[in-house]
Amino acid sequence: MRSKIVAGNWKMNKNLTDTETLLAELSAKLPDTNAEVMVSPTYVNLAGATRALENSTIEVIAQNMHFAESGAYTGEISADMLLSIGVNTAIIGHSERRAYFGETDAILAKKVAAALAKNIRIVFCFGEELEDRKSGNHFKVVESQLKNALFSLDSNAWGKIVLAYEPVWAIGTGETASPEQAQEMHAFIRKTITEGYNAEVADEVSILYGGSVKPGNATEIFSKPDVDGGLIGGASLVADDFVAIIKAI
Repeated sequence: MRSKIVAGNWKMNKNLTDTETLLAELSAKLPDTNAEVMVSPTYVNLAGATRALENSTIEVIAQNMHFAESGAYTGEISADMLLSIGVNTAIIGHSERRAYFGETDAILAKKVAAALAKNIRIVFCFGEELEDRKSGNHFKVVESQLKNALFSLDSNAWGKIVLAYEPVWAIGTGETASPEQAQEMHAFIRKTITEGYNAEVADEVSILYGGSVKPGNATEIFSKPDVDGGLIGGASLVADDFVAIIKAI
């Protein structure tokens, strides 16, 4: 049975003191849940977060990682560096990395391969821009992003992959895909994996929705059969909001 997951992507927010405060609040208020709960502080606070949550069920994950093991890549972080501080999961392919830092499908395929080589679990992000949705190309765009970065993998590798569908037009805009739109795309994603691999792989992979999930819409979005949780942005920065979303799963 595939995992239910609620992951908070904190992006470039929260200094050390803010991070410690939020982690303490989340630890104190975390509800009983069968879902996996993850938080992704900024790089400089990852080690401190893993120590702070040492006795917690909340997992600390990275917002990104480089494909090289080491070398002249100023400002980048390798898989071994993450593992050395107890971080075993990384977000790869977030729309902001694609848009602002030029990460192509080819680069992301290298990052995926590097993560899997080190047994790092991947939260792989993908999704269409507003113009893709308006032109009716959203299914083609999503299919292409999946196939280009992931479909060269052996079927066994999918046990280390979580998918996060991000309609880019619904990230930080206040716009949200309707629960029906989310379900339609998640079902399409599962169908695409079935065709590329088999139904077993497709049925086992968790597919998260990432696009302005809030306490007020989480229950309805999470109720859809192919939506297995959420990659949460802004709402994960407020303890009560994030806890409410966890309860909704």
